Amino acid sequence: MKDKINSSIPADNEIILGIRNGSKTSLDRLYRAYFPMILQLVISNNGNEDDAKDIFQESVIVLYNKVKAGDFELNSKLKTYIYAVCRRLWLKKLNHQSRFTNTAHVFEDIEEVELDVEAHETQNRQFQQMRSALSELGEPCKTIIEEFYLHNKSMQEICEQFGYTNADNAKTQKYKCLQRLKKLFFKSEN
Repeated sequence: MKDKINSSIPADNEIILGIRNGSKTSLDRLYRAYFPMILQLVISNNGNEDDAKDIFQESVIVLYNKVKAGDFELNSKLKTYIYAVCRRLWLKKLNHQSRFTNTAHVFEDIEEVELDVEAHETQNRQFQQMRSALSELGEPCKTIIEEFYLHNKSMQEICEQFGYTNADNAKTQKYKCLQRLKKLFFKSEN
């Protein structure tokens, strides 16, 4: 049963690649997988099915344009991204139509979602800066940092891999590498 559920939800990277390659099938799969969630969001917040279709279509257009522009990088689940965009669009539409009597509440929600989107975009920029700084770092620093932080290798394993006399020497080298990485990261930030 679990496999059946998971197989109905397409892999995020498959959808992104399909959009990048102009596949209509990917857009259909995206619609089937995530529209019910958006329908529920809109209906439970003073909307109807037509509103949900409009909002979902707008979010797909946002995703499509970002993917086609070539600078889209997904750092969360696609489901989360679609939901955040739809929620922001729906709150803006509600605010525009003045369906809520308590408009201060709407503004708070919109501001919160926009801050989430801004934080997501800031995080994307920082990940890109870190990738760039890491690529400039050079060897053996790049590999030491990757082995320790990405592959969770111990200092003893790194010591053996790089031929350091002991784990303390490897730790000292890792510290020097981190200092160089920080300089490169903050240089690219400015």
